[in-house]
Amino acid sequence: MSNWKNLLDLFLQSNCPLCQRFTSQELCPNCIRQLQKCHNLKTQSLPIFAWGTYGGILKRAIATMKYENHPEIARLLGELLAQAWLSHHGCRCDRTLVVVPIPLHAHKLKQRGYNQAALIAQSFCEVTGLQLKKHGLERIKVTQAQFDLSASEREKNLNEAFGLGKDFCLRPKTPVLLLDDIYTTGATARSAIQTLRESGISVYGLVAVAITVKSANSEHLSP
Repeated sequence: MSNWKNLLDLFLQSNCPLCQRFTSQELCPNCIRQLQKCHNLKTQSLPIFAWGTYGGILKRAIATMKYENHPEIARLLGELLAQAWLSHHGCRCDRTLVVVPIPLHAHKLKQRGYNQAALIAQSFCEVTGLQLKKHGLERIKVTQAQFDLSASEREKNLNEAFGLGKDFCLRPKTPVLLLDDIYTTGATARSAIQTLRESGISVYGLVAVAITVKSANSEHLSP
Protein backbone atom coordinates (compact mmCIF):
# COMPACT_ATOMS: atom_id res chain seq x y z
CA MET A 1 0.00 0.00 0.00
CA SER A 2 2.80 2.41 0.90
CA ASN A 3 4.46 1.79 -2.47
CA TRP A 4 1.25 2.74 -4.24
CA LYS A 5 0.98 5.89 -2.08
CA ASN A 6 4.57 6.86 -2.87
CA LEU A 7 3.90 6.34 -6.57
CA LEU A 8 0.71 8.42 -6.39
CA ASP A 9 2.49 11.23 -4.53
CA LEU A 10 5.20 11.27 -7.19
CA PHE A 11 2.58 11.37 -9.95
CA LEU A 12 0.76 14.31 -8.37
CA GLN A 13 3.90 16.37 -8.01
CA SER A 14 4.91 18.94 -10.59
CA ASN A 15 7.70 21.46 -10.95
CA CYS A 16 7.59 24.71 -8.98
CA PRO A 17 7.14 27.42 -11.66
CA LEU A 18 9.70 29.65 -9.91
CA CYS A 19 12.59 27.28 -9.16
CA GLN A 20 11.63 24.02 -10.94
CA ARG A 21 11.83 21.89 -7.78
CA PHE A 22 9.26 19.11 -7.41
CA THR A 23 6.19 20.18 -5.44
CA SER A 24 2.56 19.21 -4.88
CA GLN A 25 1.59 22.83 -4.10
CA GLU A 26 1.32 25.98 -6.22
CA LEU A 27 4.95 26.74 -5.28
CA CYS A 28 7.57 24.67 -3.48
CA PRO A 29 7.98 25.17 0.30
CA ASN A 30 11.27 27.00 -0.21
CA CYS A 31 9.75 29.57 -2.58
CA ILE A 32 6.74 30.00 -0.30
CA ARG A 33 9.07 30.77 2.61
CA GLN A 34 10.95 33.32 0.49
CA LEU A 35 7.67 34.83 -0.66
CA GLN A 36 6.37 35.17 2.90
CA LYS A 37 9.48 37.19 3.78
CA CYS A 38 8.31 39.79 1.22
CA HIS A 39 5.34 40.69 3.41
CA ASN A 40 5.68 44.41 4.13
CA LEU A 41 2.29 45.98 4.72
CA LYS A 42 1.69 49.28 2.95
CA THR A 43 -1.36 51.49 3.55
CA GLN A 44 -2.29 54.96 2.35
CA SER A 45 -5.18 57.34 2.79
CA LEU A 46 -7.76 55.95 0.31
CA PRO A 47 -6.91 53.46 1.85
CA ILE A 48 -4.58 51.53 -0.41
CA PHE A 49 -3.68 48.23 1.21
CA ALA A 50 -0.79 46.28 -0.35
CA TRP A 51 0.68 43.01 0.90
CA GLY A 52 4.28 43.73 -0.11
CA THR A 53 6.68 45.74 -2.23
CA TYR A 54 6.96 44.87 -5.91
CA GLY A 55 10.40 43.28 -6.28
CA GLY A 56 12.42 40.11 -5.82
CA ILE A 57 10.56 36.81 -5.66
CA LEU A 58 7.19 38.58 -5.32
CA LYS A 59 7.74 40.34 -8.65
CA ARG A 60 8.84 37.04 -10.19
CA ALA A 61 5.79 35.21 -8.82
CA ILE A 62 3.40 37.82 -10.27
CA ALA A 63 5.17 37.80 -13.65
CA THR A 64 5.15 33.99 -13.77
CA MET A 65 1.45 33.97 -12.90
CA LYS A 66 0.55 36.49 -15.61
CA TYR A 67 2.90 35.76 -18.48
CA GLU A 68 3.91 32.11 -18.12
CA ASN A 69 0.43 30.58 -17.75
CA HIS A 70 0.47 29.77 -14.05
CA PRO A 71 -2.92 30.94 -12.77
CA GLU A 72 -2.62 28.58 -9.78
CA ILE A 73 -0.21 31.08 -8.17
CA ALA A 74 -3.14 33.51 -7.87
CA ARG A 75 -4.76 31.33 -5.19
CA LEU A 76 -1.69 31.51 -2.95
CA LEU A 77 -1.30 35.28 -3.46
CA GLY A 78 -4.98 35.81 -2.70
CA GLU A 79 -4.68 33.81 0.52
CA LEU A 80 -1.60 35.76 1.66
CA LEU A 81 -3.33 39.07 0.90
CA ALA A 82 -6.49 37.96 2.73
CA GLN A 83 -4.62 36.80 5.83
CA ALA A 84 -2.80 40.13 6.03
CA TRP A 85 -6.07 42.03 5.50
CA LEU A 86 -7.80 40.15 8.33
CA SER A 87 -4.78 40.51 10.60
CA HIS A 88 -4.66 44.27 10.01
CA HIS A 89 -8.38 45.02 10.12
CA GLY A 90 -9.64 42.32 12.51
CA CYS A 91 -13.08 43.11 13.91
CA ARG A 92 -12.89 46.58 12.32
CA CYS A 93 -13.34 45.06 8.87
CA ASP A 94 -16.64 46.06 7.26
CA ARG A 95 -18.13 42.69 6.31
CA THR A 96 -20.54 44.33 3.87
CA LEU A 97 -17.75 45.40 1.50
CA VAL A 98 -18.12 44.22 -2.09
CA VAL A 99 -14.86 43.13 -3.73
CA VAL A 100 -14.45 44.05 -7.40
CA PRO A 101 -11.32 42.95 -9.31
CA ILE A 102 -9.85 45.22 -11.96
CA PRO A 103 -10.97 43.63 -15.24
CA LEU A 104 -9.07 42.82 -18.42
CA HIS A 105 -10.41 43.81 -21.82
CA ALA A 106 -12.15 40.91 -23.59
CA HIS A 107 -9.32 40.69 -26.16
CA LYS A 108 -6.63 40.44 -23.47
CA LEU A 109 -8.75 37.97 -21.47
CA LYS A 110 -9.10 35.72 -24.52
CA GLN A 111 -5.37 35.96 -25.18
CA ARG A 112 -4.30 35.16 -21.60
CA GLY A 113 -7.15 32.81 -20.76
CA TYR A 114 -7.77 34.25 -17.28
CA ASN A 115 -7.84 37.51 -15.34
CA GLN A 116 -5.26 37.20 -12.59
CA ALA A 117 -6.97 39.91 -10.49
CA ALA A 118 -10.25 37.97 -10.59
CA LEU A 119 -8.50 34.77 -9.48
CA ILE A 120 -6.74 36.58 -6.64
CA ALA A 121 -10.06 38.18 -5.65
CA GLN A 122 -11.81 34.81 -5.56
CA SER A 123 -9.22 33.39 -3.17
CA PHE A 124 -9.21 36.64 -1.16
CA CYS A 125 -12.99 36.48 -0.68
CA GLU A 126 -12.97 32.79 0.24
CA VAL A 127 -10.68 33.60 3.17
CA THR A 128 -12.15 36.97 4.25
CA GLY A 129 -15.79 36.09 3.70
CA LEU A 130 -16.35 39.29 1.71
CA GLN A 131 -18.73 39.27 -1.23
CA LEU A 132 -17.17 38.97 -4.69
CA LYS A 133 -18.60 40.77 -7.72
CA LYS A 134 -16.28 39.52 -10.44
CA HIS A 135 -18.12 41.47 -13.13
CA GLY A 136 -18.71 44.70 -11.23
CA LEU A 137 -16.59 46.52 -13.80
CA GLU A 138 -15.80 45.86 -17.42
CA ARG A 139 -12.98 47.17 -19.55
CA ILE A 140 -14.56 48.93 -22.51
CA LYS A 141 -11.42 50.41 -24.03
CA VAL A 142 -8.40 48.59 -25.42
CA THR A 143 -5.38 50.01 -23.59
CA GLN A 144 -1.62 49.71 -24.02
CA ALA A 145 0.55 47.87 -21.53
CA GLN A 146 1.21 50.31 -18.69
CA PHE A 147 4.76 49.35 -17.73
CA ASP A 148 6.52 51.33 -20.49
CA LEU A 149 4.36 54.49 -20.28
CA SER A 150 5.02 57.73 -18.41
CA ALA A 151 2.63 58.88 -15.68
CA SER A 152 0.80 61.28 -18.02
CA GLU A 153 0.62 58.62 -20.74
CA ARG A 154 -0.86 56.15 -18.24
CA GLU A 155 -3.60 58.65 -17.34
CA LYS A 156 -4.47 59.26 -21.00
CA ASN A 157 -4.27 55.54 -21.79
CA LEU A 158 -6.83 54.72 -19.09
CA ASN A 159 -9.17 57.65 -19.61
CA GLU A 160 -12.73 56.26 -19.75
CA ALA A 161 -11.35 52.72 -19.90
CA PHE A 162 -14.02 51.21 -17.64
CA GLY A 163 -17.78 50.82 -17.51
CA LEU A 164 -20.14 49.13 -15.09
CA GLY A 165 -20.35 45.37 -15.54
CA LYS A 166 -23.34 43.03 -15.48
CA ASP A 167 -23.00 42.42 -11.72
CA PHE A 168 -23.92 46.07 -11.12
CA CYS A 169 -27.16 46.22 -13.10
CA LEU A 170 -28.52 46.95 -9.64
CA ARG A 171 -26.21 49.43 -7.90
CA PRO A 172 -24.74 48.07 -4.65
CA LYS A 173 -25.73 49.93 -1.50
CA THR A 174 -22.47 49.03 0.23
CA PRO A 175 -18.93 50.30 -0.54
CA VAL A 176 -16.70 48.66 -3.12
CA LEU A 177 -13.21 47.37 -2.38
CA LEU A 178 -11.22 47.26 -5.61
CA LEU A 179 -8.57 44.55 -6.04
CA ASP A 180 -5.58 44.36 -8.38
CA ASP A 181 -2.34 42.43 -8.54
CA ILE A 182 -0.02 45.48 -8.68
CA TYR A 183 -0.44 49.12 -7.68
CA THR A 184 1.94 51.41 -9.55
CA THR A 185 1.01 55.05 -10.26
CA GLY A 186 -2.67 54.71 -9.39
CA ALA A 187 -3.87 55.56 -12.92
CA THR A 188 -5.84 52.32 -13.23
CA ALA A 189 -7.42 52.74 -9.81
CA ARG A 190 -8.35 56.37 -10.47
CA SER A 191 -10.09 55.48 -13.71
CA ALA A 192 -12.02 52.63 -12.08
CA ILE A 193 -12.98 54.79 -9.09
CA GLN A 194 -14.22 57.58 -11.34
CA THR A 195 -16.49 55.13 -13.20
CA LEU A 196 -17.95 53.80 -9.95
CA ARG A 197 -18.45 57.18 -8.31
CA GLU A 198 -20.09 58.69 -11.38
CA SER A 199 -22.64 55.88 -11.06
CA GLY A 200 -23.26 56.70 -7.40
CA ILE A 201 -21.24 53.78 -6.05
CA SER A 202 -18.97 54.53 -3.10
CA VAL A 203 -15.43 53.17 -3.03
CA TYR A 204 -13.89 52.09 0.27
CA GLY A 205 -10.36 51.52 -1.05
CA LEU A 206 -8.09 49.25 -3.02
CA VAL A 207 -6.16 46.13 -2.10
CA ALA A 208 -3.19 44.86 -4.10
CA VAL A 209 -0.70 42.06 -3.74
CA ALA A 210 2.22 44.38 -4.52
CA ILE A 211 2.97 48.08 -4.65
CA THR A 212 5.95 49.72 -6.32
CA VAL A 213 8.49 51.43 -4.05
CA LYS A 214 7.82 54.87 -5.51
CA SER A 215 4.07 54.52 -5.00
CA ALA A 216 4.55 53.26 -1.45
CA ASN A 217 6.25 56.54 -0.54
CA SER A 218 3.59 58.84 -1.97
CA GLU A 219 -0.17 59.27 -2.10
CA HIS A 220 -1.98 59.20 -5.43
CA LEU A 221 -5.66 58.91 -4.62
CA SER A 222 -8.04 61.10 -2.66
CA PRO A 223 -11.33 60.10 -0.99
